Amino acid sequence: MTDRSKTGADGDGAPAAGDFGRRVAARREYLGLSRGDVALRTASAPGYIEYVETQPGSHGMGFVVRLAHALETTVDELTGGTVDLPPGAGRAAGHPRLVEIDQDECWRLIGSRGVGRVVVSDEGGPAVYPVNYVCVENRIAYRTSPDSGPAHAVGHETAFEVDHIDDAFSRGWSVLVVGAADALTEPRDVAVLENEAGTVTPWAGGERDLWVVVTAGRVTGRRIETDAP
Repeated sequence: MTDRSKTGADGDGAPAAGDFGRRVAARREYLGLSRGDVALRTASAPGYIEYVETQPGSHGMGFVVRLAHALETTVDELTGGTVDLPPGAGRAAGHPRLVEIDQDECWRLIGSRGVGRVVVSDEGGPAVYPVNYVCVENRIAYRTSPDSGPAHAVGHETAFEVDHIDDAFSRGWSVLVVGAADALTEPRDVAVLENEAGTVTPWAGGERDLWVVVTAGRVTGRRIETDAP
């Protein structure tokens, strides 16, 4: 599941040329923004955003900071500074505050991501599996194979967790959904999910035709806020 940068031709592990641009383009497309939108947010020209995405090169830190804010991420995320670092290893930021998130905001945050963790219990004991998911009408749905670990959630109450950690500023949020997990077998309902999923497919690949739907019974969320910019 880890997104790792390409290595250089000499095999020394250095990022390949254009990794920064690829991250910018991927993040922009994930947010549904055009290059014009990003140019407006960064007070630059659309042509320059195209250059950033398609050509290797260095850019002023002021622009990179504006670009990170425009793409609702961090400088470290865009530049690949967190690719090989264990998340959450930094110290707490100045004046951290733990804040409860209301349900509307919880669902908005869930809808902004694409990878979550489902909790199951089988003959081997408790386990947590990362899965690609979609959020449809306040339900969590993911696709897996019938004999996989995530499939063991079917027929049980389960927990599904989504989070985002900003290591650069030592802040982040976490949302927990608890509810019943069921296998979706009605062709019409499956077609709706397939349409909602669009191009989102399980990163693990292979035949994964079982849709599991978690219907929320309880939704809670917390956020760590700081005085960082």
